Amino acid sequence: MKISEIRDKNAEELAALENELRDQLIKIKVAQATQRTTNTATQARIRKDIARIHTVVRERTLGIGGEEAGA
Repeated sequence: MKISEIRDKNAEELAALENELRDQLIKIKVAQATQRTTNTATQARIRKDIARIHTVVRERTLGIGGEEAGA
């Protein structure tokens, strides 16, 4: 997911997206632990998406990001 797509979302959508990604991450970790997955790059991609969400939320808190700063 691109950072511009994340910045277009409001706070509730970001929270829902983060929860969804965390659920996916848990499922992928279980699949990797039981050797049922072949795509190991998915876990890193999801962790980076979660970090991007945290970055956007922090920017808004500090008032340094985009048009919706402080929202």
